[in-house]
Amino acid sequence: MIGRVNVRDKQQGRSSFGGTAFSMKAAVIREHGDLDVLRVQDIDAPRPGAGEVALKVLCAGLNHLDIWVRRGRPGVKLQMPHVLGCDAVGIVTAVGPGVTSPKAGEQVILNPGLNCGDCEFCRRGEHSLCASFGIVGLVRSGTFAEQVVVPAGNCWPRPSHLSDEEAGVLALTYVTAWRMLMTRAHLKPGETVLIHGIGGGAAVSTLQFAKLVGAEVFVTSSSDDKLRHARDLGADHTLNYRKENVVSWVQDQTGGRGVDVAVDTVGAATWPLDFASIRKGGRIVLCGVTTGAKAESDLRTLYWNQLTILGSTMGSGEDFRQMLRAVTANRLKPVLDQIFELEQIREAMERMETGMQFGKIALRLSR
Repeated sequence: MIGRVNVRDKQQGRSSFGGTAFSMKAAVIREHGDLDVLRVQDIDAPRPGAGEVALKVLCAGLNHLDIWVRRGRPGVKLQMPHVLGCDAVGIVTAVGPGVTSPKAGEQVILNPGLNCGDCEFCRRGEHSLCASFGIVGLVRSGTFAEQVVVPAGNCWPRPSHLSDEEAGVLALTYVTAWRMLMTRAHLKPGETVLIHGIGGGAAVSTLQFAKLVGAEVFVTSSSDDKLRHARDLGADHTLNYRKENVVSWVQDQTGGRGVDVAVDTVGAATWPLDFASIRKGGRIVLCGVTTGAKAESDLRTLYWNQLTILGSTMGSGEDFRQMLRAVTANRLKPVLDQIFELEQIREAMERMETGMQFGKIALRLSR
C-alpha cells in the first residue's frame, strides 16, 4: 500500500512523535510567486507519527510540479511556510509507531504518490485514480530539506547501481514515463513512438524506456544540441521543429502511415501535431501541459481514424515496482543534467524553468 493522505496532520507532515525538536535547512515558500519567493531557511524538522518514517535526505530531484506549486495551483491551499520537492533518496533516521519496515539506517528511494489506501481504486491497485491522490511536496511538506517525514509504505529499496544523485531524481518522471508507455499505451517492441520537446525529464525517461522495449523513436526539439544528446541515447529520428515541419517529417519517415504512439508532455502547442502525426488506430498519451492546458481537438480525425486518447498521471504501486525492477535489471541510469547544492535552489529552478536542461536536475542535501 502506498501512503495515505486522508488525515490532515499527515498531509502537512506534522506528527505527535516525541523527542526534542531541532532545526534543519530547507527550501521554502511563504507565499506564491516567482523565483524571488523561494528561500533557504532554518525551520523545525518534522518527526514521524504513526505509520511514518523520517528520512535524512541525501539528494532530491527537481520537477515541473515544483514550479506549479511555487506559483500556486487552483484549488490547492498550502500551509505556509511550505517545503517544495517531490523526489528523494535518503537514510531512515527514525520510525513512527506501527512501522516494521523500513528500519532505521536503511537507504530508500521515495515514491511521492499519496492515496487513501481504502477506496475502490486503491483496492484494485490503481492508486493514481484515488479521489484523494496527492504528491509529496504538493499536499504535504516536500523533500528540499535536510529531513522529510513520509509514509513508510512510500519507501522502496534504493537501486544499488545508482549514485545518490541518480537515485534522487528517479521516482516521479520515471514512474510517469513507465505508466504512459507500458500501462496506458501498451507499447510493443517494434512500434513507432513520437516524443515532443526532448530535454525535460519526462521526455528523456520516455525515450529511455521506449528504446528499452525495442521501439523506433522519433524526437523533436528546437535545440540541435539536445537532439544530439537524444541520438546518443538511441533516438532513431530527430528533428529541429524550428527548421522543419513536424507532421511532414513524420509522414515522410513513415511512408504516410504515421506513428503508433505519440507521447505528449508539452500540451497545447503540440496537441494538433499529435492528431496529424498518428496512424489510424494509434494512441496519444498525455502527462503534461507546460505550454498550456486548453487546446482544440479535431473530432473528425478522432472518430474517423479511430484514435485512442489517454491521460496519464504518475503511477500505481505496481507501476512503481515494475519501473524499479526494469531500472535495476537493466542497470538503467537517469540522465543527469546538473547537480546543485541546496543554497543554489533558485539557480537550479531557473535552469529548469527556462528549459535549458537535458535530463534531470539534482539537488544535493547531504554528503
